Amino acid sequence: MATSRITIKDLAKRMNFSVSTISRALHDHPSIGKKTTREVKKLAKELGYFPNSVASNLRRNKTTSIGVIVPRIDIHFHSLAISGIEEVAYKSGYTVTIYQSRDSLEREVSITNILQTNMVDGIIICLGLETKDCKHFTRFRELSVPLVFYDRVSDDFEASKVIIDDFEAAFKATEHLILRGCTKIAHIAGCQSMNIFKARKEGYKAALTKHNLEVDDSLIEYTTELSYDEGVECAKKLLSGKVRPDGIFCANDYTAISSIQVFTKAGFHVPNDIAVVGFSNYPISKIIEPTLTTIDDQAFEMGQTAAKLLIRQIEEKDHVIASETIVIKTELVIRDSTRTS
Repeated sequence: MATSRITIKDLAKRMNFSVSTISRALHDHPSIGKKTTREVKKLAKELGYFPNSVASNLRRNKTTSIGVIVPRIDIHFHSLAISGIEEVAYKSGYTVTIYQSRDSLEREVSITNILQTNMVDGIIICLGLETKDCKHFTRFRELSVPLVFYDRVSDDFEASKVIIDDFEAAFKATEHLILRGCTKIAHIAGCQSMNIFKARKEGYKAALTKHNLEVDDSLIEYTTELSYDEGVECAKKLLSGKVRPDGIFCANDYTAISSIQVFTKAGFHVPNDIAVVGFSNYPISKIIEPTLTTIDDQAFEMGQTAAKLLIRQIEEKDHVIASETIVIKTELVIRDSTRTS
């Protein structure tokens, strides 16, 4: 049979002290004698008493709790970002609760309702693919609950953001292919309703234009989720198209790995016949043969930065803090899928 939780009132009744005396003793208040403090703490330990942190936080109007909404926990990028968030939050005395939208707007809205009920101190969000506007986050702004968006953000919603320069990263990746001699470069693109994937496509096109190469729409394939299977289908279309690419820039590593495997199976050598660049630097990019050249999008640092920004806004809640956008620097990691012998 479950036993009821021991409260300060139970301790006060046992020791024939007032509740305030017990509370002061438990908190080592100087007005309570050392002997009484020792006795109160001894009994509290014997009976298994521990503070009701929820009630205490409500009295202080603070929960030291952060809600984090991510599209998919099983994607390495978000796992790393969560690790960065959790590391900073733990060191600052905050707990983190993770919610997964699975790229569903309906689930994302439902999660915001849960977070309103749970009275979190702040929220970190990466938007789902179905999210076209952020009106469901407006309530938090009205309640003065700080919000920080990372990676997938809304340009129309006023809040702090932590991002990378997707355009610049894609430009850098595509130019790398051009400088190694590729002239017919394909792109496997992400969902174009999301700004980050639009920017990656535009960066790819800008690099071609800068080097006087044609932007051939037949060499651009679109995906919904940038899954491995979608990558296979896109690579097969590029393989059977009228213009065979000699380079591919992919909007993530999964589709880049698909491309390597499809072209290798068809008898093409990577990188001699076709060079491939991915995006995100997933662990598998170091294992695939040949190893994958990719953009390291610094997901862990992005999570750390988002958490630091949010906690500063929570701690300085009495001050007016203007929303800010922090851009994390990316890195092109060159491996065997583009490396010349």
